Amino acid sequence: MATVVAQSHYIFGLRTGVRNNLLYFDEQTVIFPCGNNCVRYNINQKCQKFIPGTERSQDMQALAISTNRRYLAVSECVEKATITVFDLQHEQSRKRKVLTGGEIAVDKFVCMAFSPDSKYLIGQAGGPDWTLFLWMWEKKKVMATVKTSTDGPINQISFNPEDNTQICVSGNGVFKIFRYAGEILKQSSTFKTDTHHFLCHTWMSTEQVIAGTDAGQLMMFESGRLRWEMNVTPAERKIQSEKQDSNETFSTLPRVTAIVAYSNGFACSAGPGTVCLFEKREEEDQYKKTKEIKIPPELFSNDASSAEQQEISTLCISPSEETLAASTDRGQLYGISLSLAELNKGVCAQFEHLSHSSHSSVITGLSTCIRKPLIATCSLDRSVRIWNFETNVLEMYKEFQEEAYSIALHPTGLYILVGFSDKLRLMTLLIDDIRTFKEFTVRSCRECAFSNGGHLFAAVNGNVINIYSTTTFEDVLNLKGHNEKVRAIAFSAEDSRLVSCGMDGAVYEWNTLTGARESESVLKTCSYTGVTISPDAKTFFAVGTDCSLKEIQDCQILKEVRTGDVVCTTVAMSRSGRALFIGTSTGRISMTELQEENKYQLSLRDIEYKEKINELTEKCIQQINSLNVLKAEKEKKQAAHVKSLSEVLEKHDKEQQDMESSNNQKLMLEYEKYQELQLKLHKVQQEYEQQLHSVEESKTRALEEMMQSYEAKLEEKMMLVTQYQDESQQKVREFDEYIKQEEEDADMEIHEIRIKYEQNLKEEKKANTRLKVELDTTTKQFHVLQREIENRNLEIEKLKQEVQKLQSVIKALENDITGLKTAIQKRDGIIQDKEKSIYELKKKNDTLNKTIEVMEFRAEYMEEQIEPKENEIQELKEQMLEMEVELKEFHKTNTQLELKIAELTLKLKTKDKEMHKEMRKVQDIGVLVQRFKADLHTCVEFIQDPKRLKEHIRELYKCYVQPSDVVEKVAVDTDTQKENHRQREHYEKIITTLKNQLTRDTNVFQANNTKLMKDNVILMKEINDLRQELRAVRMQLHNYDSQSSFNKNNKSSQSLEEAEKIIQFQRLEIQRLKQEINGQMPSSRTKLPPLTN
Repeated sequence: MATVVAQSHYIFGLRTGVRNNLLYFDEQTVIFPCGNNCVRYNINQKCQKFIPGTERSQDMQALAISTNRRYLAVSECVEKATITVFDLQHEQSRKRKVLTGGEIAVDKFVCMAFSPDSKYLIGQAGGPDWTLFLWMWEKKKVMATVKTSTDGPINQISFNPEDNTQICVSGNGVFKIFRYAGEILKQSSTFKTDTHHFLCHTWMSTEQVIAGTDAGQLMMFESGRLRWEMNVTPAERKIQSEKQDSNETFSTLPRVTAIVAYSNGFACSAGPGTVCLFEKREEEDQYKKTKEIKIPPELFSNDASSAEQQEISTLCISPSEETLAASTDRGQLYGISLSLAELNKGVCAQFEHLSHSSHSSVITGLSTCIRKPLIATCSLDRSVRIWNFETNVLEMYKEFQEEAYSIALHPTGLYILVGFSDKLRLMTLLIDDIRTFKEFTVRSCRECAFSNGGHLFAAVNGNVINIYSTTTFEDVLNLKGHNEKVRAIAFSAEDSRLVSCGMDGAVYEWNTLTGARESESVLKTCSYTGVTISPDAKTFFAVGTDCSLKEIQDCQILKEVRTGDVVCTTVAMSRSGRALFIGTSTGRISMTELQEENKYQLSLRDIEYKEKINELTEKCIQQINSLNVLKAEKEKKQAAHVKSLSEVLEKHDKEQQDMESSNNQKLMLEYEKYQELQLKLHKVQQEYEQQLHSVEESKTRALEEMMQSYEAKLEEKMMLVTQYQDESQQKVREFDEYIKQEEEDADMEIHEIRIKYEQNLKEEKKANTRLKVELDTTTKQFHVLQREIENRNLEIEKLKQEVQKLQSVIKALENDITGLKTAIQKRDGIIQDKEKSIYELKKKNDTLNKTIEVMEFRAEYMEEQIEPKENEIQELKEQMLEMEVELKEFHKTNTQLELKIAELTLKLKTKDKEMHKEMRKVQDIGVLVQRFKADLHTCVEFIQDPKRLKEHIRELYKCYVQPSDVVEKVAVDTDTQKENHRQREHYEKIITTLKNQLTRDTNVFQANNTKLMKDNVILMKEINDLRQELRAVRMQLHNYDSQSSFNKNNKSSQSLEEAEKIIQFQRLEIQRLKQEINGQMPSSRTKLPPLTN
């Protein structure tokens, strides 16, 4: 047997109990512990890379990442406590240093932290001494040590983010700040914290630290003194929870188990399943809770509140502060985008799984599918999960009310067998559910398995093995023989045999057709825990409590391989039968390759392959001969094809020449016809121009004559108008007395109208409150309106096409003007008919005059309301102009930043070119070195002849060495390296600052844009409402004016004014249409025209 190394491909789950067990490496990569490894998980690509732990590691205690995200520190317990520092920039995350307590005996390091410049590392040792170590980790040098506590546990340690010499320590009754000076850690602050148990803390600035307690309190310390304290949850909610759980033994106080700071404030846990976001107030150093983020309930869980009861163990924020990630005490990973959480401030936000949900308790059973890439697992958390090991995805899962102890997948991957505490259930795997369709009375089944064909399955019931049929569900066989519990079973490849092992030290081989026991091997000194069978069903491999692997054949133990002091718990064989996988009690898996047993099979396969190769060579020779014959035929056909091609080409050339001569003659004839037609066209155009000029002159003369005649008529009509005006003044005087009487009645009506309007005002105020609520919905509709604006731009292009059509309409309207002039003559006859209706209208004039004054009063009241609204509109317009100026300033700053980025990219390109030049120099030097080596080899041949050696060495010196190069190269290399390092660091700092500025500017710009858009929507609504009111008032005034003027004017003057108005209106429309044709159409983003009174 030869040992083979097995590497991890993908790991499902998270290791709990590790301090700071979730870290951000970059925006897409997260680091967390899993088993004895640390996993680098890419969230977008859903791939994993592994950082292996030490081989004999017993436990993992804590993780820490440096501020530059390059180094990872892992605290482990091997023979003694160690801290291993890994380089994350290396592809395989190679191990850099291993730190220990030195002469001081340390059992474990509870927590760790890197300094801001990543040069120093602090580690907190466990009890009973609780010693704090400060290392210069690259040199493995312990700089200082100090005892931080006497009895209570220490939960977190950290460096000041801007000072390497200041350290904060928090724990049970401990909150201390140490300063490193003179190779000693001295306590710089004193605060009585005996009654408080600090679980976590974070630095907000160089002097401010916020700490969280197990009683749900947040305390801010400034320069070592308590500045303020506050409760995470309101007092009312805390009292209710205490009343509800007063009978229970555990505490219901919301513990602050994790806290992390970012630029706007900090985030902390607030009890089970809840994280609160706090932002800093502008006035003082106070923080206000702005958001609560909760863990969502599981979809397929029996208890919806079980997920919400998880306690947050670690919080971390991505380097750009875009996402917040959290890990829980049940091994789940969650994440949320902080930008989305801040936008939805009114809604309670919820976390999302970073990858998928995993088991939160011990996994009791595992099974693989033969025909599909599926793995099934069951756990004491009462869940069954199906995993896909090709796509690395959780296909489905479901929680039950009972604990599951064993599981088996059907070879087709459509059924699953699960042993629960009360029954054994056979279930089907649907698209989104796991549904039971048959139950068997087997309690606490610890082992079950399907046959390779899938027609049978075996289940262990204590010391009895029951074999059932998957088609009829009948109990086919009961295999009895073990004296104690059966620990493992396995079917042979042909399903004719079944092997079992038990705590009684017996390994039995059963016939699955007859139920007879065919072979046995009993070793009472060993209680077996796992067994497997070879593909030929002749040898068995078993492991047990005696720390060895046994090979059994024909009821005898052929070989026994010791595994040292490690107890083997299970064993499995690959389907090819070449490798064995052994699981141990320490969590390790060892793989051994079977070589000697497979030599005979390999020799047989070699003979078969040789025979196949001989057959293939004979076939190949035959095909080569046939190919040679085909080549000869191909050459003959090619010669014939070349002759036929030459003949066809000659014919084609002759036909082409004939076609060219005939086409040239036709072209000359058609060109002569074209010139004749052009002369005719020129003559016709001249004749039409003369006719048009004469017609225009005749029309202008006729228009002048018409204007003179109408002016004479207008003078006569004006004389009549003056007479009628005198008569109307006399009638007005008569009606004044009547009006005074009507005024008293109007006052009463006005009083009633005021009461009605006051009631309407109250209703409008209520409507305004409703409209404010609707404003939130309009913001969502704004995005829809933007899409409509784009559609309107397309419609504008269509309108431009319609303008061209309107030009033809303008010509038709000019023809209508001439028709209207003729219609004016016809109107004279109609005037006589209207004189008769004037008498009737005079009677109506009496009633209308009464209503005129009432409406005038209403008009004045409406004008008083319009003036303040117009003032508000002007103020809002001024605000809009100011906001546009601010937008322009933001655009300028963005352009400046883009120019800076472009300059930096150009500088980087120049540096890349210089690097390429240096690489070419290095290649040239390598060629010189090779030549020098070759010349040296020739010199070595003359070692025994010293004279020739001297001559050859002098020639080498003359060829390859110059005295000036020796000094200059050394100086240049050192200077260039220093300058490269300095420039690289300088550019990296500039790039990071520019990135931070860009992110801040974009956030501010987006916030300002949203505010501007909301204000624009409100202003547009108010402007549209005011315009509608103005139009309604103007229409009313226009109607009253027209009625009054109609009663005062004479019938003849009214007809003339109407005719003139129609003519003027049509002329204005013609001018407007011409202006729209000549000018540009307004875009959707132009400002609205000003209001006209």
